[in-house]
Amino acid sequence: MICYKKTLFVLLFFFQFSFGQSVPKTAKKVYTTKALGALAAPVIDGFLTDESWDIVDWTGDYIENLPDENTEPSEQTKFKIIYDKDFIYFGFRCYDKDPKGIVERLSRRDGFEGDWIEINISSHNDQLTSFSFAASVAGVKSDGFISDNGKTWDGNWNPIWYLKTNIDQEGWTAEIKIPLSQLKFSDLPEQVWALQSTRRYFRTEERSVWQRIPLDAPGWVSEFGELRGLIGLSPKRQIEIQPFVLSKLETYPAQEGNPFKTGNDFKLNGGLDAKIGVTNDLTLNLTINPDFGQVEADPSTIVLDGFQVFYDERRPFFVENKNIFNYSFADDQDNLFYSRRIGRNPNGQPNVPSGAFMSIPNNTAILGAAKFSGKTKNGWSIGMLESVTNKEYAKIQENSRIEKVLVEPLTNYFIGRVQKDFNNRNSYFGAVFTAVNRNLETNFLNFMHQSAYTAGVDFMHNWKNRKYYFKGNFVASKVEGSEEAITATQRNMTHLFQRTDAGHLSVDPLKRSLTGTGGKFEIGKASVGNWRYKGSIIWRSPELELNDIGFLRQADEIKQYALVSYETLKPFSQFRKITTHLEQLSNFDFEGNYNKMQYSFNSDFVLKNNWNFTALAIYKPINYSNSILQGGPRFRYSEEFFKSVSITSDNRKKFKYNFALYDTKGKNNSFSYTEFAAGIIYQPINAFTFSLSASFSSKQNKLQYITQTSFNTDPRYLTANLSQNTLSTSIRLDYNINPNFTIQYYGQPFISRGRYNAFNKVINPAAFFYGDRVSLFDSNQIYFNELENNYQIDEDKNGITDYKIQNPDFAFVQFRSNLVARWEYIPGSELFLVWSQGITSDGNADENLFSELNSQILERKPTNTFLIKITYRFML
Repeated sequence: MICYKKTLFVLLFFFQFSFGQSVPKTAKKVYTTKALGALAAPVIDGFLTDESWDIVDWTGDYIENLPDENTEPSEQTKFKIIYDKDFIYFGFRCYDKDPKGIVERLSRRDGFEGDWIEINISSHNDQLTSFSFAASVAGVKSDGFISDNGKTWDGNWNPIWYLKTNIDQEGWTAEIKIPLSQLKFSDLPEQVWALQSTRRYFRTEERSVWQRIPLDAPGWVSEFGELRGLIGLSPKRQIEIQPFVLSKLETYPAQEGNPFKTGNDFKLNGGLDAKIGVTNDLTLNLTINPDFGQVEADPSTIVLDGFQVFYDERRPFFVENKNIFNYSFADDQDNLFYSRRIGRNPNGQPNVPSGAFMSIPNNTAILGAAKFSGKTKNGWSIGMLESVTNKEYAKIQENSRIEKVLVEPLTNYFIGRVQKDFNNRNSYFGAVFTAVNRNLETNFLNFMHQSAYTAGVDFMHNWKNRKYYFKGNFVASKVEGSEEAITATQRNMTHLFQRTDAGHLSVDPLKRSLTGTGGKFEIGKASVGNWRYKGSIIWRSPELELNDIGFLRQADEIKQYALVSYETLKPFSQFRKITTHLEQLSNFDFEGNYNKMQYSFNSDFVLKNNWNFTALAIYKPINYSNSILQGGPRFRYSEEFFKSVSITSDNRKKFKYNFALYDTKGKNNSFSYTEFAAGIIYQPINAFTFSLSASFSSKQNKLQYITQTSFNTDPRYLTANLSQNTLSTSIRLDYNINPNFTIQYYGQPFISRGRYNAFNKVINPAAFFYGDRVSLFDSNQIYFNELENNYQIDEDKNGITDYKIQNPDFAFVQFRSNLVARWEYIPGSELFLVWSQGITSDGNADENLFSELNSQILERKPTNTFLIKITYRFML
C-alpha cells in the first residue's frame, strides 16, 4: 500500500501545480489569398514571372525561431498564395546577400539537405494535424504528415505535387503546385486553414518562421497563423489507381538433392493499389495482391532474453493515415495495432524427418486489404481496416513424395478507430476495436488462437491555453482458442503464469480463453517557461494479451513514472541550447512485489558551432526480473549504474562524424556491458554522399540464463558466465543524378559470438550478493562431451549423468545489402531496379570476430535477388 500512496501523492503534486497563469497568446498572422478566376495558371518554372502572381500581395516579416527565438533572421523571406479549382500555388522569394553561398545539396526524397523552404497546411484547422511540403534549393522534395500537434512527423507519406527552384541575384525562388486532391478539407463555402512556413538558412543553421512560435509554446500546429480567402472550393474526391508489375530472380548456392533449392527461383507478379475519395475528408484505400516487400531490410539483432523485437512499419498501404490507427496505450511500443502482424512469416513449423527437405514461405500472402480513413470537418477521426491473409503451406519431400502441411490458416484482421475533438480542439475522446479470426482447419494449428479481440477508450484534455494536460486510456483484451493454445499463452514470455513463486498466478490447462486489462493515466505541464513536468501510472494485468494484431512485450506490471525537465530558451555563452531531464520510475507486479526503482539524468548540449554533446546516467538501486529465468522464480539483478556519452560534429559540414560510448556495470562486477559506436558522413560533391557507421560491444554476465531442466522431481534453472562480443557496420552510398533519379547502396555485416563457462544452478534467486544466488558446478559434476557437443552434469556425484545441457556457445554471422536505382519518371510513378545480397550462417564460436568476417561472409556465396518493379499512378 505504501507504493500506491506514493504514486497518488506524486499525481496530486502535479495536479496542484496545474492552476497558474495561462499561456500568453501570440498574435496570429493572417494571409488572404485569391482565386485565379479567368487568369491562366502560373507555369511552374521557378521564376515567379507569370501575371497571375500579381493578383495577391506578398507576405513576409519572418522571425527567427532557432537558435535565437523572436529576433530578426539573417535573411528575410516572403511568399504568395493563389489557387484555382484544382490546385493551390505557392511562390517563395528567399533573399540572400551572397547567392554564391547558397548550398545546393542533392539527396533522396525527404533528405532535408542544404537550404530549404517549408510550408505547413492544416486544412482541417484542428490544431493537431498538418500536411508538410518542403522544397530544397536543389529541387529535392520533402513531404510528410504532422500529427499530435507536432510531436509526430511521418515522412513516409508521399503525395503528388510539383516543384521548381531558381537562383538569381537576390537569392533564390521556389514555385510549388499542390493538387487539392492531395489535401483534405471541408465543403464550407469559405475555408479558413491554419498555415505556417519555415526557412532553413544553412550557413548559420538558422530557422525562421512566418508565424512566430515561442520555444515554450504548447505545441506546433496549434500555434499556426491563418490562410483566408479560400472561397468556393469544391472538395476533390481523390481517385487514384496505381498498378504495379514486378519481376524477381533469386540465385543462391544449390543444395544437392533438395528439389526446393535448385540454385535459382523466378517470379513474375502484379497487383493494384487504389485510393478513392468517398468524401474529401474520408478515403477508401484498396489493394489487390499487394507487393508488401521492403527495399531496406530490418537491422540485424541477437535476442537472448526470449522477447520479441519491435520493427518499424515501412509498407506504404499501412503507413498512410497511420496516426489515425495508432493506439499506443502504455510504453512507446505497446500498441493495440502493430501492422507488421499482417503478412508476417507463418506461425507453424513442422518437424522435418531426417533426410527430408522442406520449403516454407517467408511471408504470409495478403489476398487483399481495404482501409477507410480520414478526418471530418467536425473533428471526427475515423479509421477502419480489413485484411485477409491466405492459407500457407510448407512442402516436405521424403522419399520422392511431397506432402503439404498447413502452417498458416486463412485469417481475417480488422481494426476500427474513432476519435472526436471538442472543446475548441483542446480535448478529445476516442475508442478502438480490433479483431482477429482464424480458420483453424487442422489440429497442427491448435497452438494458435482461434479469435482475439481488443477494445479501448482514450481521452485528453488541455487547459490554461494548453499549458497543462491530462490524458489517459483503458484497454481490454480477450483471446479464445483450444486448451493447448490458451495454455501456451499462459506460459509464453509475455505472461509466464508458470512462475514457481508467483502466488497470484498459476497455469490452468483447462482454460479456453483469457481476458485482461491495461491502461495509462498521465498529467503534466506542457508549455510556458523553462520547466516541464509530468507524472503517470501504467498497468498491464497478467491476462492482457495483444500480440495477435498488437504489440505487448510484458504483462503483469504496474509502473509509476515522473519526469521534470529544464530547457533554455535563448542562446548564451557557447551554447545554442541545453535540455536536461530528471526521471524516476518504480515498477511492481500484481502480487505487490517491488521490482524496480530507477533514476535517470540526461543532458543535451547544442553548442554555437553546432556540435552536440549528450550525457546520460541511470541508477537502479532495486532491480528484480520476473522473466529472466523464463518461467522460474523472481530473480534479483545486482545494483546497476549505466552511463553514456555521445558527441556529434557540425552537420552542415561536408565531412561530419559522431562518437558514442555506452557502459554499465552491476555491483561486484556481476555483469557489464560496454559499447563503442562511431560514424562518418562525407559529401565530396553535392550529388554524392558516403556514410559509414560501426559499433563494437562487449558483454559479460556471470549469471546469464541458459535453460531449465529437472533433477528428480525438482526444477533446475541453469545459468553461466557469458562473454559475448558483437561487431556491426553499416555502409551507405547515395548518388543523386537529379532530384527524381537516385542510386543508393546499403550494406550491413553483423557478427556476434558468445562463449559460456562457470556453469551453475540457481539456489537463492533473491540473494543480495550475486554469488549467493547460484551454486557453481565443480569439475566432478560437469563434463563436456565433444562428440555430442553437450555438457553432462552429475549433480549428486554418483557417477550417473543426471541431465545434459546442449553447448550454448554461439556465433551468428549475417550480411545484408541493397543496391537500388529509383526513378520517379512522372510525379507519383516510379521505376525500381534492385540488387540485394544476403548471407546468414552459424559461425564457429571458437574463432574471433574478424576470422568469422573472412570465412563466413567474404568467402561464402551469397543469395542474390534481382528485382525490377514499375508503378504508374492514374489520377482520375
